[in-house]
Amino acid sequence: MGPRAPAPRAPADAGSAEAATADDSLAPLPEGPRILIESEESGVRLNLGEVWAYRELLYFLTRRDIKVRYKQTLLGAAWVIIQPLLMMLIVTLVFNRFARLDAGPMPYPLFAYSGLLLWTFFASGVTNGTNSLISNSNLITKVYFPRMFIPAAAVGAGLFDLGIASLLLLALAVYYGVALTWGLLLLPVFVLLATVLALGVGMMVAALTVKYRDLRHALPFIIQFLMFASPVIYPSRIVPGRWRWILVVNPLTGIIEGFRAALSGQALDWTSVAASAVVSFALLILAVYVFRRAEDSFADVI
Repeated sequence: MGPRAPAPRAPADAGSAEAATADDSLAPLPEGPRILIESEESGVRLNLGEVWAYRELLYFLTRRDIKVRYKQTLLGAAWVIIQPLLMMLIVTLVFNRFARLDAGPMPYPLFAYSGLLLWTFFASGVTNGTNSLISNSNLITKVYFPRMFIPAAAVGAGLFDLGIASLLLLALAVYYGVALTWGLLLLPVFVLLATVLALGVGMMVAALTVKYRDLRHALPFIIQFLMFASPVIYPSRIVPGRWRWILVVNPLTGIIEGFRAALSGQALDWTSVAASAVVSFALLILAVYVFRRAEDSFADVI
């Protein structure tokens, strides 16, 4: 006798199929993060909880930017000190030796380097943050994460450069005999304000640059204008009265002059510092709103 053919299976009972479907619907959902996609009519949401949940990603993006910046460079991180040092030597020769510009109680090299230190950090943070979204277009179009981490990582990498360049500031302070005062404890406060301002401006311009690419060409001229409109290489007291309003509306004025006053132990202009702090945080809040509003279209237009 040959092998028996397999017996045909009985059709599944309809009741058992419905029971299996009911059991599947009652099964617990898998554990893990979930993303809720809402319509644009619901308004702009900051989703700060989401930013906190992805906080480790900001560290890795910042570390990546630092590694990429100094990869295959001859002098490496030494460029962080060389750039403001050379600029300080040039402006000291032109403004202090030739033009006889008086910086007040601070020696002019220390005066110039302290201003250039914060200015270089702000300018590089804004410039790198502006170009960060376009240079990371392949990452934006493939993976979901809070996009504001990309310009924030560019500013965070600038903080690493600022820390290295501050070593020369410390050496200059020791060389010129800067006294140890309680004002030195305020130096991190002014660094924080400069970070907030750089992050706010960089994030806002980065969001606009995705749609309007010509902003990248206008940015160098704006940065150059801001440098001469800020007391970076000159004291604000030499500015004529009819032009002083430019310094008043410029938040960098209170940050840079407050940093110098805290470094040298002089009295701070708390009105100017408070105005700079208010403007800096207001720009950051506005930048987050603008960034979140434009974030949904980044993958489509980048």
